[in-house]
Amino acid sequence: MENLTHYPQLLFVISFVALSVVAIAGSWLRRRYPIADDEQNEHLGVILAATLTLLGLIIGFSFSMAANRYDQRKNFEEAEANAIGTEILRADFLPIADAANVRKLLAEYTGLRIQFYLNKDDNQRKQLAERTAQLQDALWSAVRKSSAAQPTPVEALAIAGMNDVINSQGYTQAAFWNRIPTAAWFLMVIIALCSNALIGYRSGNARPRLLFVLPLIVSCGFLLIADIDAPRHGLIEVRPQNLESLAHSLGDRAR
Repeated sequence: MENLTHYPQLLFVISFVALSVVAIAGSWLRRRYPIADDEQNEHLGVILAATLTLLGLIIGFSFSMAANRYDQRKNFEEAEANAIGTEILRADFLPIADAANVRKLLAEYTGLRIQFYLNKDDNQRKQLAERTAQLQDALWSAVRKSSAAQPTPVEALAIAGMNDVINSQGYTQAAFWNRIPTAAWFLMVIIALCSNALIGYRSGNARPRLLFVLPLIVSCGFLLIADIDAPRHGLIEVRPQNLESLAHSLGDRAR
């Protein structure tokens, strides 16, 4: 079951509502228990400034983590397309029948890898994973059988290329699993709640509309971080452009 951070739009709505409620509660507490003197108000301002600074640092750090993971997924998609394309060329080193079989399997494998990036349904992704594992076994068996029958240094290149194809899929899957730690999200949420409570308490009798400014800004920050970090359900996603280009070239070659 995917957690809330996998759905950026839902996270934005929930965080904005929660932070707004906390800010309003802080304003209510200020009216209920007003500050007696300027010294206490000054101390509250120092605490609020420190809290907002810490919140900004953590949001910036989390954004950097999400951006690095996004770049990593893009790089692995490119590496996966290059590995498949290289293996298609190295299939020429195999006997004609085996080479044709390997190219056919790689063409189907490329289509499955494209679906891996585009598909957002959990059940279908499980089926894709099973079919991908089956194709990997078939591809490995095809190159291993050919090399076992007539081992040559040239055919060893085909085996090494197939190993790169299988490894690149594992690296890509690991990159999709690599998300911002849940503890980091909890820390951001706790500090954001405290910041909005302090803002509400500090505002006192200010216009109620001003209480929604910080919740909106922080929620937008959460939305951007979650959107970049979410590989499937966000507006910002990794498109398999290199794999699609490879699939088009394979289709053109087949014709």
